[in-house]
Amino acid sequence: MNYPTPDAPLPGRGLLRVGTPLPGISEPAERADAARNRQLLLDAAHELLREQGVDSLTMDMLAKRAGVGKGTVFRRFGNRSGLMLALLDHSERKFQEAFISGPPPLGPGAAPADRLVAFGRARLQDIELEGDLHRAAEIGGAAEWYSSPPYGLLRAHVTMLLRQAEAAGEIPLLADALLGTLAAALVLHQMHVQGYTRAQIGDNWERLIRHVVTR
Repeated sequence: MNYPTPDAPLPGRGLLRVGTPLPGISEPAERADAARNRQLLLDAAHELLREQGVDSLTMDMLAKRAGVGKGTVFRRFGNRSGLMLALLDHSERKFQEAFISGPPPLGPGAAPADRLVAFGRARLQDIELEGDLHRAAEIGGAAEWYSSPPYGLLRAHVTMLLRQAEAAGEIPLLADALLGTLAAALVLHQMHVQGYTRAQIGDNWERLIRHVVTR
């Protein structure tokens, strides 16, 4: 997947432009047949997710549905965690484009604090709609998730807005802490076990943001 990022550099990678593939997710100059196979597998995986849920999705099941050998699936995604990350990457395209280059307050043009508030509320909406997929990607491969390009982009974006808002403290650590409150497993627990609504969790996110930023 390609991430258009006019204002959110990944640490150590510089600015990413439209059409620039992120390492570990998209391969540069991917062959047409490889691209078709990857799309075939992702489409089949999404079908299985809709039919049986994320916990039932296995590499064997995906290979059978897509009509390929299990080795092909493992070569494409590495393991189940890699598959979950690829599916999450595939589903997050619109969200990432919105906070990077969409209209305010989520996109550029609003005050940093307002953008952070909108970011959290939009993230909560995505988790409410596709929470099991987010949870599987985050928990199924925690080490992979925190070093993955999707998380790196979220972290870089929140870090940038915190700096623009002149937040105090170690900004990268603060960004991780804030993103931790939007972890899918926690949000789903708050919604389905503790009984909070998305609006209530979003209001709490806004209070948290207003507390840590100065403007």
